[in-house]
Amino acid sequence: MAIQPAFVKSVFDLKDLPSDGLPEVVLIGRSNVGKSSLINSLAVKKEIAKTSAKPGKTQSLNFYIFPPSYYLVDTPGYGFAHRSKADQEKWRRLMESYISERTELQTVGIVIDSRHQGLESDVLALEWIASLECRWFVVLSKIDKIKQSEISAHEKYIKTEFSGYERMFSVSSERGMGIAALRQYLAALQ
Repeated sequence: MAIQPAFVKSVFDLKDLPSDGLPEVVLIGRSNVGKSSLINSLAVKKEIAKTSAKPGKTQSLNFYIFPPSYYLVDTPGYGFAHRSKADQEKWRRLMESYISERTELQTVGIVIDSRHQGLESDVLALEWIASLECRWFVVLSKIDKIKQSEISAHEKYIKTEFSGYERMFSVSSERGMGIAALRQYLAALQ
């Protein structure tokens, strides 16, 4: 029987991570950048990830099973909207430990809003990921909201300023643009 995309569990502490050894792909990005919407689009519009117009909906590492057999992991947005400094620090430590130590982690996807080139929080995240010894890729989200020339300029900016990523995808979760290519890339990682 083929695996269907589905929510598996929320994790608030690294000791509760899945222990089945399946490969994992984690998505990181600013609060409200569209990570949960992207997961829903990858699941062919099946509403498996909860979304909200209010930043900060995701408050845990949320594991979703995807075919052929891997976890796609949704994370709280950096900036952790409407969270205390203590909560922000707790999540920063959790994410750093998860990304640097998790052997099942195959790659990190950094999701960036295509409408906002060069935001300090995105630059810091891109520099941090580039400094780690891990595979990573870039997703420019919400491309249906801007002109093709603006998408091209943002892609060029990332290519010029950052190195080490495997691929860059420009997507619209709302319209499905670029989703098939990203889905194919993720399925091939196993």
